[in-house]
Amino acid sequence: MNDKGRRTRVVVTRPAGEAARWVNELEALGFDALALPLIDIVPPLDPAPLVSARSRMSRYEAVMFVSPNAVYGFLGQGAFEELASAALVAGTRAWSPGPGTTRALQLMGWPSDAIDEPAPDAPQFDSESLWVQIEKQVQHGNRALIVRGANAEGQPAGRDWLAKQLRAGGVVVDEVAAYRRVCPELDAAERGLAVAAASDASVWLFSSSEAISNLRELLPAQDWSAAHAVATHERIARAALLAGFGRVAQSRPTLESVAASIESVS
Repeated sequence: MNDKGRRTRVVVTRPAGEAARWVNELEALGFDALALPLIDIVPPLDPAPLVSARSRMSRYEAVMFVSPNAVYGFLGQGAFEELASAALVAGTRAWSPGPGTTRALQLMGWPSDAIDEPAPDAPQFDSESLWVQIEKQVQHGNRALIVRGANAEGQPAGRDWLAKQLRAGGVVVDEVAAYRRVCPELDAAERGLAVAAASDASVWLFSSSEAISNLRELLPAQDWSAAHAVATHERIARAALLAGFGRVAQSRPTLESVAASIESVS
């Protein structure tokens, strides 16, 4: 609720599936939340590497899923039932950068005691916080698979910090794209909503620097100096400031922290 007694409008920019959950949870807390996905999730251009990686899952000591979409793209369409059971018997662990990915793994059927993730009180949910938890289990000669996204052209996208850490420790690292992240097309109503939210005291919720980049591509002439934003990582907050957002708050990517940060900028 803002200081004029109106419900604060929150524009959730996550991909559609994730955005829907956040909208529901923010609505339950009293916010006027709506989804405006700024990243579309689509299948890989070539599914062959994904099929091959699935068939080798039990050969890895660990499989790192960079996001919920990585989980659904890799373990969906019957892949969990067909292949993950063999990986679990072999002792393969799932690595998750945060609660959202862990939740997706659990929904697919991966046992909680075979998942490693950052500590609940970690300052951020990311690869660095995950590394604190898994560093001692990593041994020279281990094999790890990183399941990630690709850009619209099918090239690997996202940070490679964890892959570098693993390789420096003698781990054999393979990577595969389970999906592509592409810039969406906004219809007239969505464009109107975005333009209005640039100056009507709405709060933009960003969980990806790529969403900000896509927004700038979609509305290249828009002035964001009167816009408010909450970003769930320091890197994303910097991207919002560079895009010209007038007020930006940084938050841990938990519902409670995000809600408090929204209140702080609304």
